[in-house]
Amino acid sequence: MPKKTRSDPKAVALRQANSLNPHPNKVVDPLFASSDFFDPRDLVQVKYEMVRRAQVDGEPVSHSAAAFGLSRPSFYQAQASLARGGLPALLPRKRGPRRSHKLDSDVVSFLRQKLSKDPSLKASELARSVGERFGRKVHPRSVERALARQGKKTP
Repeated sequence: MPKKTRSDPKAVALRQANSLNPHPNKVVDPLFASSDFFDPRDLVQVKYEMVRRAQVDGEPVSHSAAAFGLSRPSFYQAQASLARGGLPALLPRKRGPRRSHKLDSDVVSFLRQKLSKDPSLKASELARSVGERFGRKVHPRSVERALARQGKKTP
């Protein structure tokens, strides 16, 4: 089994793609132990082989999941992802919000108005006023970033 080191280019690539298996030592399937082709650090490959083992080879889901170091819910999620979008669907997606959902255009306009009236206002005071006006708790740094983004858009 290949070692997980910082100098290993494959481990670095898997980490950057967010598909580095956090527990490669839990993969006990014989294929992964006996072949250089199968890499227990590659989470996409592990999930694919786990689903294939159950669907093609007829192994029970609980045995397949255990042999690949994953849970039964992980098996069913991987199975649904494969059915929905094939192998690319097993690639992990970036987590977290996709955009600024608390500081939408109405809130940023409000912040701009407050700043135009009093340019000495600090981000913490602006964040507090957003909470009072819109009922949204925002971090002062988020306010700073939203105003900076807005500033780049306006000439």
